[in-house]
Amino acid sequence: MNVTLWIAAGLLAVVALAGGITKTFVPKEKLAEAPGGGWTARASVGFVKTLGVLELLAAVGLILPAVLDIAPSMVAVTALCWVLLMVGAMITHLRDGDGKFIVLNLAYLALAAYVAWGRFGPEPFTG
Repeated sequence: MNVTLWIAAGLLAVVALAGGITKTFVPKEKLAEAPGGGWTARASVGFVKTLGVLELLAAVGLILPAVLDIAPSMVAVTALCWVLLMVGAMITHLRDGDGKFIVLNLAYLALAAYVAWGRFGPEPFTG
């Protein structure tokens, strides 16, 4: 189970890193033209960039606390926060009628819920 939790956290970290880099460094106008990015046209630049920074922090929080053995319980907390972020993403895509992105966000939510459950429960990091 520990291995599958690491794999799930790693996959989520890659997704968070990619999304974070995109939202932080790609101009909002270009994001709005991308598939699933229509919501950015209605959001402020500051909001989009803040989401990007939060996703970058999530990428770090899903891996580094455990690797460095500095507050490794933050992996579970980060995964729980990712669940909340995905709920918001699904609501946003539902409003836009982007059904395929809702399914994708649901998959990310399920992975994050698995990591949170596993690290809070049966496979916590012990220091």
